[in-house]
Amino acid sequence: MKKLLFVAIVCLLTHAAVAQDGGNQKIENAKIGLITNRLNLSAEQSQQFWPIYNDFDGKKKEIRKQMRRLIVETNTLTTPDEKILANIKESLNLQQKEVDLEKEYVTKFLKVINVRQLAELYKAEQMFTQMLLQRLNRNPRSGKE
Repeated sequence: MKKLLFVAIVCLLTHAAVAQDGGNQKIENAKIGLITNRLNLSAEQSQQFWPIYNDFDGKKKEIRKQMRRLIVETNTLTTPDEKILANIKESLNLQQKEVDLEKEYVTKFLKVINVRQLAELYKAEQMFTQMLLQRLNRNPRSGKE
């Protein structure tokens, strides 16, 4: 449940950052730049890596979108207990789906990049999330000063 809450917070903060920056493209470009820099991809690797990563990232975003929907549905005082329980079970299914997706794409990534680059990819994604959160915390328009 803590993981789901964290994912929801990150997703909401990302959404807020998109709205404040005027578009998703700016954030995506920063993420691509960070990953490209950290992985030190060759031209051949880059050409093969990005379609795989974009497919993976799109599927992961869709799962997280479904998780956010469940949180919104469950986060009311009038939600019946049966609905809350159903949403909790669905949330667990979605978390498993995300783990299965990660496992599936490890194999795909390792056909293009080496294991050290894969480890660096995960670090870069975490680093990007932390940088985004720090930026939101410093931004006076986010409601914090």
